[in-house]
Formats: sequence, structure tokens, C-alpha cells
Amino acid sequence: MSLYVALQMDPIEQVSINGDSTFRLGLEAEARGHRLFQYTADRLSYCEGRVTAYGRPVTLRREQGNHVTFGDWAEVDLSEFDVVWLRQDPPFDMGYITNTHLLDRVHPQTYVVNDPFWVRNSPEKLLVLDFPDLTPPTLITRDLGQIRAFRARHGDFILKPLYGNGGVGIFHMRPDDPNLSSLVETFLAGSREPIIAQKYLPAVVKGDKRIILVDGEPVGAINRVPAAGEVRSNMHVGGSPEKIGLTEREREICGIIGPVLREKGLLFTGIDVIDGWLTEINVTSPTGIQELERFDGINAAALIWEAIEGKLAARS
Repeated sequence: MSLYVALQMDPIEQVSINGDSTFRLGLEAEARGHRLFQYTADRLSYCEGRVTAYGRPVTLRREQGNHVTFGDWAEVDLSEFDVVWLRQDPPFDMGYITNTHLLDRVHPQTYVVNDPFWVRNSPEKLLVLDFPDLTPPTLITRDLGQIRAFRARHGDFILKPLYGNGGVGIFHMRPDDPNLSSLVETFLAGSREPIIAQKYLPAVVKGDKRIILVDGEPVGAINRVPAAGEVRSNMHVGGSPEKIGLTEREREICGIIGPVLREKGLLFTGIDVIDGWLTEINVTSPTGIQELERFDGINAAALIWEAIEGKLAARS
């Protein structure tokens, strides 16, 4: 089976070839005989009944500084593709949401991964609310009084933007921190969105586990350990990946949420678990598959493509 595949992603010439999941998915696609075309989200358009993109064919290789060869610029109709990868990084803003509406118009005839309807309706810090028994105490609000009451009940807590990403804007608030009111005011002045408070889990200093799921099934995990003096484990802000396995509790979590992810067409997801508590479900642009492959030899990219090819073969 040879597929025509579009990658909607951040500029591919700028990615880390040893860390970027989309790059690894592209390499695996080429190894399986698929053709690649890449465009950025700002080049996606709707015009008179057609959803189009302006981009270039690409050929990839794992060669630092020379990892991509581009073909000629072209406008393409996304209905001509077998698969479109929705892989650009957040922020999860109205631009992102609008793109999912446009991709809705070609899916499922063109198979969009992940399903744009459910990407739009599954922000990573909100989807976990469907599983309150699996998550630490959580508050979503713009009400300073509610945040003060939450601190009074739980002591140390994490305060962060609801639609943030990459570890930006995450604060560890202590029971006696005098900056709470000022910090909340700063958050609220810059946005109309609520903010999220979550009970602080001290075990985060030992790592925040990223578990990769393919079509609802866990395939492996990496541990992301914060840098000294940090509570943020994101690799974008200095967190270090480590080899690690899955606990029984984590398999239980995957067993509960996996069927829901599968039903929603969320084929490639990454969940974050700290000390047995589910904190986020990333459905937009999960990372970690390259690190997993280096640590455990698990080729998650191949498993993902096998799942996609199987679904397309079942339709024909």
C-alpha cells in the first residue's frame, strides 16, 4: 500500500531530527513507500468548496543539517491525499480551532490524524476532566476567591494557563506565597480564558511520565525529570528523558481511557502521569516516540503507521 501523505506541521526545516515525533513519522512513512507533502497551518485555505494547502513535496533523511529536500511549491487539494497529519504545535487558539473546522470538510474521505472534530473538543487539560477519579484535585476558574479556597484546602498547588504548552507559565504556589493575587491578575489581564489550579504532587521531582498510546493501546513510556530547582519536566524547558516502564496503576489508567480515545479517533496520543495521577492527555502534537525508540527499541512510528494502514485497508 502506497499512500499520499500531507504533513500539516511547523516548518520541517527547523525541527530537531532526534526529538521531533512528526519527523520520525515522516521517515517511517517513506520507509513504507509513502509519498510526503508538507505545509504549515497558515497555508491551509478553504476556497469555493475546496480545502487546499500551499506547500512542497519533501524527502527526509536522518542527516543533521541536511534532513530535508524540498520539491517545488504547489497548491494542492487535500481531497487528493490519503492521509493528512494534523501535527502543528499549540497554542490551542481560535486559529487552531478554525483549522480543525476546515479539515473536518475532508475527513474521513481523506483520513485526518487525529480526527479534527475530537482534537477540537479534547484540549489536553480539559479532556482529563472526563476521568475525575484518575486526576489530582483540579480547579478551572477565573475567580480569585475560588483559587484561594483551593489553596486553603490543598496547600501547595500548581497554577498554569488552561491552553498553555511546552511548560510555559507554570507556577508552583506555596500556602504562604504573597504573590498569588498579583499572579492571578496578570493571567486574567492577558486573556479572557480561565486558568487551572491542580494540587501539587511532590513526586514530580522524580519525573513526569509520558505514556504513548496508539489507537488507545499503551506502547511504552519515558520519564521526564525536571532540571534541578524546577517543577516543570517538559523537555522544551530542560527536562531530561529517562528510560522507564509502566506500573500496574498506569496500565489501569490506560485501560480506562484507551477505549475512549479509540472511539474518538484519537489514534496517536500521549498522556502525562505523575505518581499514578493523570494530569494531561495530549492529542495535538505528542512528543516522546524518538526517546522511547532509543531507550526500549519500540518503534512507535511503525505501530502508528500499521494502525493507519489497517484502517484504510478495512475501508477499501
